[in-house]
Amino acid sequence: MTLTQERQPIVIQPQQCLDFEHGNTLREQLSSLVPQPKHLWAIDLVKVNFMNSSGLAALLKGVSAIRSGCRLIICNLQAPVRTIFELTQMDSVFEIYENYDAVVTMFNAQP
Repeated sequence: MTLTQERQPIVIQPQQCLDFEHGNTLREQLSSLVPQPKHLWAIDLVKVNFMNSSGLAALLKGVSAIRSGCRLIICNLQAPVRTIFELTQMDSVFEIYENYDAVVTMFNAQP
């Protein structure tokens, strides 16, 4: 997880899979962050090729951040992970971007 400066997104990049063990790690990372209005949390799943219900549950932990005015987005879904999002209809819960560059462009366009 990186935070480079105030106007930069907070980027969380899980590795390989989001199963029970790695899902708990992601949940802990999200819990350690304090959501602030107008902050952007970007969960970059470029390196995740497998996810189960534990991974989805961990991502849902971040939904509480949205309630405090923080914006949470997901980007770089690999095909197997995208299928999980679509089958569970989580693609309608989260803002999903094709790649991280699209996230940065959107974030920098905000006032």
